[in-house]
Amino acid sequence: MLDVLIQGAEVVTPQGVGHWSIGIKGEQIVSVGISEPAIQAHRVIDAKGKIVVPGGIEPHAHLASLIGMQPNERLFTLGPEDDTYGMAFGGVTTHLDFVFVHPGTDIATALSRRLERWKDRSYVDYSFHIALGGALPARVFDQIPDAIQQGFPSFKVFTNEVLPPHPGRRPFKLDFGRIGRTMEQAARHGGIVTVHAEDDDIVQFNYERFKEQGLVDGTNLHLVHSKLSEKLAFTRTIQLAAATGAAVYFVHTSAREGVESVVEARGHNLPIYAETLHHYACFNAEDYRKPRGFCYHTYPSLKYPEDNQALWEGLIRDGLSTTATDEYPTSLEIKLKGRNIDDVTGGNLGAEARMGIVYTEGVVKRGMSLQRFAEVTSTNAARILGLYPRKGVIAPGSDADLCVIDPSFKKKLTREDFHVSDYSPWEGWEATGWPVMTLLRGKVIVANGKMLGQLGDGKLIPRKIDPLILRRPAC
Repeated sequence: MLDVLIQGAEVVTPQGVGHWSIGIKGEQIVSVGISEPAIQAHRVIDAKGKIVVPGGIEPHAHLASLIGMQPNERLFTLGPEDDTYGMAFGGVTTHLDFVFVHPGTDIATALSRRLERWKDRSYVDYSFHIALGGALPARVFDQIPDAIQQGFPSFKVFTNEVLPPHPGRRPFKLDFGRIGRTMEQAARHGGIVTVHAEDDDIVQFNYERFKEQGLVDGTNLHLVHSKLSEKLAFTRTIQLAAATGAAVYFVHTSAREGVESVVEARGHNLPIYAETLHHYACFNAEDYRKPRGFCYHTYPSLKYPEDNQALWEGLIRDGLSTTATDEYPTSLEIKLKGRNIDDVTGGNLGAEARMGIVYTEGVVKRGMSLQRFAEVTSTNAARILGLYPRKGVIAPGSDADLCVIDPSFKKKLTREDFHVSDYSPWEGWEATGWPVMTLLRGKVIVANGKMLGQLGDGKLIPRKIDPLILRRPAC
């Protein structure tokens, strides 16, 4: 007998979309197929009129993270106990956060601390990228093979300092010599390098030049973190990856130039992948001028309408493999604390909204197929980052992580539609289609607007990347 049987929904699988039933036993899917009256289950969920997709995977979150934009204060983003509550309501069943390794520590020590912070404090499953920043000694890079063996095969690097140097800020930039060493180790041992790609020389010079000219208002952020900066950094990173044989996953692609660089590299059969953020695709630099305009900011900056169009083209067709959030949850007061080009709080509060917004803007408004929707919100992140086929797919043997979307949902979103912090950048957005039920490994954790899960439901998931992903552009 099955534990759970879901019937009547339109189910999205890699093989197609159909009105199939999903059978669940324990934590796994055991069957996907035509409904049979003889099948018995302890619980039958009638999902008629709904769409079932793989549980969302948020590949880029910064929870319980020190806020570097205000270096004279010790402020942190909200932790997993707060933000994953909203993720669960938004149909997200797995998230990836970051373990930052700066000079003075090492991978093992930093990872141990982060694991302890997350233990029994997440509503959804989780893993971590290892982020390497600053003038790290060679021995740290020698620890990369061990981290991959332990189930942490993705390594974050910054090609620039996001903000001007300050004694109170930790270093993020990794020089290209150290980036090359990271790539060599990743290529040799089955890892992937995730890259925040901006040109440091251009960004830092822009900070200096704009301050000298008195153009310090935060509405100029798109001119500091420029399109040219993204283009140069993407190009240089791709060349280094080709020389070392490494696979690269570009985080938060913000401009047309980034998409074009990735498309060109993939045309040369290089294993290059990229994410964008749903808010990059929906907002542009003119939105900074709104009364709460900095609610939409992250680093790199918002760009132009032509970039919005290029990002959607990349998501619907090719060039962009995933959607993410750069989740950086704070109160509205902290989010709007900075007003200048060097102190606007970055990051975004949007993991809860991601599935619904991408469905609205991608599927409903732009004709994105349901299969492509599943790919850019779940399947591709699972494949690129080593969670597949346990996560990211509706198939026998996979975890029963499911998001049930109601396509008849249609309303202007309000603060009351969200469950994290005291604001949402998506207040006032017209949404069509929204997650209404979430299952994590066979357990219904959200249904009918109520949280049925609990802290500790989320578990650490070890990852291993398919070698095919690391050899050529496989998704």
